[in-house]
Amino acid sequence: MIRLTLFLILAAGAAAAQERRPSHCIAIAEAPGLRYVQPASYTEPVPDFSVRISYIDHAMFLLQTPRGLSAVTDYTGFIGTTALVPDVVTMNHAHGTHWTPNPDPAIPHALRGWGDGAAPNEHYLDLGEMLVRNVPTDIRSWGDTVEKYGNSIFVFEVEGLCIGHLGHLHHEPDAAQYAALGRLDVVMAPVDGGLTLDLPTMIRTLQRLRSSVVIPMHWFGRGSLDRFLIGMSDEFQIERPGESSLVVSLRTLPDRPTVVVLEPERLAAE
Repeated sequence: MIRLTLFLILAAGAAAAQERRPSHCIAIAEAPGLRYVQPASYTEPVPDFSVRISYIDHAMFLLQTPRGLSAVTDYTGFIGTTALVPDVVTMNHAHGTHWTPNPDPAIPHALRGWGDGAAPNEHYLDLGEMLVRNVPTDIRSWGDTVEKYGNSIFVFEVEGLCIGHLGHLHHEPDAAQYAALGRLDVVMAPVDGGLTLDLPTMIRTLQRLRSSVVIPMHWFGRGSLDRFLIGMSDEFQIERPGESSLVVSLRTLPDRPTVVVLEPERLAAE
């Protein structure tokens, strides 16, 4: 009888743990916000308690951790002449510039952000040093139809930070999606103003997220980027470090929400 009771308690605890799917991004409502960020090459060691973010191209970013884990967002199959094989790649379905049908088989985890049109493709990948999860969203399809769950906002929880990549976002998140995202300390946002969200809706979304660092992506020429920066300048500080990479940690987040413009650069072999 004692063994049976113990078994039931353990089973109930395991089930509860599975249902919780813990996320510190959801559990903590506000970012601590301290100081700032610093540029660094993708080949240098990542400092403790930090994450390096490198803008590769279009919507591709490389995230690296102090103990060597790496992830690439909206992976198209080519990140440069580097021999680096990421541990994780995420992909989205709107266009071929956000995914590849043939990811390198050496990549341990290739996560598709789209479902089958009827159900989302949900991910919760816990690698110890990094947790990768997604919040599915819809996209516009041909003929003004809607592809259900054709995009995902991927969230990377690492070193106490919550880093979000909006992918090819076509609509403002609804209340349930905002709640599922939780806190985002850093967010990569498409700012083309047409193929994804129109600029007023994108700016409203970013004001709602109130992330400490916003990194623009998916901009076509300086004109579309500058229009976004002008729209953000009332509530966000604008920084142009002239680098393709930055290192960020909880201790170096800016006090005021800041847009950091990174310059895209493919990863070169060294």
